[in-house]
Amino acid sequence: MIDPAAYSTDTLCAGILSRHRDTIAVKKPAFAVRKLSKIVSAALDLSNQKGFQAMTLRELSEASGVSMGGLYAYFDTKTTLLKMILTEVTEQVRSALSTAPQDIRADPARHLDWLIDTHVRLTETMLPWFTFAFMEAKNFPPAERRMATDSEELTESFFAETIARGVADGTFRSDTSPLLASLIKPLLQDWYVKRSKYRRRGVDIAAYVQTIQQIVNGACAPPEGDGPGQPIVPSIRG
Repeated sequence: MIDPAAYSTDTLCAGILSRHRDTIAVKKPAFAVRKLSKIVSAALDLSNQKGFQAMTLRELSEASGVSMGGLYAYFDTKTTLLKMILTEVTEQVRSALSTAPQDIRADPARHLDWLIDTHVRLTETMLPWFTFAFMEAKNFPPAERRMATDSEELTESFFAETIARGVADGTFRSDTSPLLASLIKPLLQDWYVKRSKYRRRGVDIAAYVQTIQQIVNGACAPPEGDGPGQPIVPSIRG
């Protein structure tokens, strides 16, 4: 279950602070998290408006209300800030997709449905972060572009492992395409990249999740129909 309260900007920035404690000069955690939340929120907003590469640190300072000297207490370059944001997105994906209850994980069909539901709802909760990571990736420096690619491959690995287990135990068809795991990713991304399209059509998150589940289930269900179970009931209404 994805609890939106667990993914507030302050909570995510507390994670950044914890991961980068050795390089962030501000030593008071509560104060550091508050300032870092302002910085990251402003960076995501400015990136959405004009692109991360076009954003200057002076503009970030003005938008966040944190002085230039204050910014340098958290990161030495804009690229370091980029790495902080990308790392947090990746770690949240890893954490969220690793928490399937044992009874769901024991059934590959239910687990596959659960992974789809959880990933879509995670991106809904962290929408500015995921949109940033996707839309800006083509402009990242090579090392950071590789980080974004690795994050996508991490997501695919959860689906690939579950599909492989389902094929092995007969839950899924033996001829299920090995490309299925990588083809799921664009379906997941479409929800947060093209939100306006689905909003105009009146498609809510529950309907979107169920549609992806049906498409994926149809691609791997055995001919006799004894394939994946019923889609997981959405835990948060869209």
